[in-house]
Amino acid sequence: MNKKFKRTLITSALPYANGPVHIGHLAGVYIPADIYARYLRLKGEEVLFIGGSDEHGVPITIAARKEGVNPQDIVDRYHTIIKDAFEKFGINFDIYSRTSSEIHHKTAADFFKTLYEKGEFIEKSSEQYYDTEARQFLADRYITGKCPHCGNENAYGDQCENCGTALSPLELIEPKSAISGSIPVMRETNHWYLPLNKHEDWLREWILEGHKEWRANVYGQCKSWIDMGLQPRAVSRDLDWGVPVPVEGAEGKVLYVWFDAPIGYISNTIEVCKNFPDKYGDWEMWWKNEDTRLIHFIGKDNIVFHCIVFPAMLKAEGSYILPDNVPANEFLNLEGKKISTSKKWAVWLHEYLEDFPNKQDVLRYVLTANAPETKDNDFTWKDFQSRNNNELVAVLGNFVNRAMVLTHKYFEGKIPQCGELTDYDQQTITEFLKVKADLEGYISQFRFRDAQKEAMNLARIGNKYLADTEPWKLSKNDIERTATILNIAMQITANLAIAFEPFLPFTSEKIKNLINKHDLTWNDLAKFNLLEKNHALNNSELLFDKIDDEAIENQIEKLRKREKENDQITVTAKPVKDNVDFDLFSRIDIRVGKVINCTKVPKADKLLQLNIDDGLGGRTILSGIAGYYQPEELIGKNVCFIANLAPRPIRGIISEGMILSAEKPDGTLAVITPSLNVDPGSEVK
Repeated sequence: MNKKFKRTLITSALPYANGPVHIGHLAGVYIPADIYARYLRLKGEEVLFIGGSDEHGVPITIAARKEGVNPQDIVDRYHTIIKDAFEKFGINFDIYSRTSSEIHHKTAADFFKTLYEKGEFIEKSSEQYYDTEARQFLADRYITGKCPHCGNENAYGDQCENCGTALSPLELIEPKSAISGSIPVMRETNHWYLPLNKHEDWLREWILEGHKEWRANVYGQCKSWIDMGLQPRAVSRDLDWGVPVPVEGAEGKVLYVWFDAPIGYISNTIEVCKNFPDKYGDWEMWWKNEDTRLIHFIGKDNIVFHCIVFPAMLKAEGSYILPDNVPANEFLNLEGKKISTSKKWAVWLHEYLEDFPNKQDVLRYVLTANAPETKDNDFTWKDFQSRNNNELVAVLGNFVNRAMVLTHKYFEGKIPQCGELTDYDQQTITEFLKVKADLEGYISQFRFRDAQKEAMNLARIGNKYLADTEPWKLSKNDIERTATILNIAMQITANLAIAFEPFLPFTSEKIKNLINKHDLTWNDLAKFNLLEKNHALNNSELLFDKIDDEAIENQIEKLRKREKENDQITVTAKPVKDNVDFDLFSRIDIRVGKVINCTKVPKADKLLQLNIDDGLGGRTILSGIAGYYQPEELIGKNVCFIANLAPRPIRGIISEGMILSAEKPDGTLAVITPSLNVDPGSEVK
């Protein structure tokens, strides 16, 4: 943890190339990673920042089938859109490549072969649905049928999107192939598995004892998974889109996307080092040298893959370094609701740039200010407007403009001579100098929201200094004092160009243009001799302009229209089901229970395991509400559940009931709880 590293390898989660990126992606992963990379580069450290598109997997094949095109057509389209958006927002990757590239296919195949030849996989035979008409095995998403829980006729083989319950294909009633519409049959197929249970003791020691400094959300999720016991995970699947499994007898099988995607970090490193060897050196220096620090920037939905699965893969291979930190963020909501691409409840980056041209830094600033570092946070257009007008315009922009305009007015745009400092001058400089240490401390702890506040605090110090000293009143009677004040103000301006460069790169460049100085590094921060006497400034111009109410109302109205469209299509109340007689209804036993413990179910992103005090000795219930609740939110709550539902196995766990939830108009689920505190086991009448 306290080791001094020579270089830093930064990776950011590979966005899935079946749609454009939105503000949630930017806030959760890419701005934090970019801030950190820019900061280290400014300090003169050796950094490699890796990005790329994740281009394999079933959702892409489904999208291609719907459009009647090849999967490559889908990923080519969205890879271009995503890459362009990142470039325009200043996400300064050293390389942004893709997992459909030839170099990635070779790297992933070689990685698999190394583990295969070392005996790190287990091979298992299992029965899987097979479409005899299409002549292929069916991935879970290619199987539809009736949900055994809510009766939805169009549930998928991995989940019912109506009730949110995680499913397996075998649970579907009257399953059929989504490809041909035929009734699939069961056929035997072989696959390779990574036995995570083999690495459980090592992972427990490495994470739970060796990385207690990791963020609480990361550490807690890892602990939950390890405490539940790790299971073998399939690394291959029957599909025709992806990296072919490189062993004899594996025809028609590809590497599972969860296995090949993180290897994209390695293949992209190999690619950039091959293309620019003089700049980046040998790729193994970045992945196999203990003097390299590896940092993964991800969202919370990728914690398990980057903290448990990928490290187990690297450990099994034997020659790779392991991640030193994984500063995963929580999720960003939009106007109080979960971002949903399917419902178009999102702000896409390419649309933002159309509506707010040349305002990339405004969005970067607002998303960093609202970064979901420790819990889910919310983006609202009113807050966006307020932060632009009251902070960027009124604080940072106002100070720089005043300092520039006054220096042009009284000293012809040249840095004046700094005279004798007053106690207040010295106090201001001392206060300013303290900020650097705080900035560095926050960034090193991945607390970018607090770090940006400190950068803005520099501008507040500058504004207060000008307001208190009022050089425009002194200019006629004390030009020497005016010169000292404006010299200090311009030195603060130069410092602001440095302090904001990791956060607002376009604004930092504008300030450097204004002050006519571009050779500034992090080591220059907190120095007050950056602009020498008679150094010529360029003409002043505003850094930011106000955003009016109309522009914000247009964005809110755009969301309202999309919400209405969703209401008309999917959010109207569902028809009442057929009547049942009272005797049938009275047989349903609904009780109140207290949640004693709650954990996520391995390999089921939307499934929670709840241990319930039911007043009868306790029971376990599985519920598909992980997308709407963190486990710790439910512990200690009273919930309503069906007590006499026949127990059934789900993901190898016996579920003894059903938690009652209400589906809100936006599709989210809310657990039903009694308004008053009642004893566990109380009947609901």
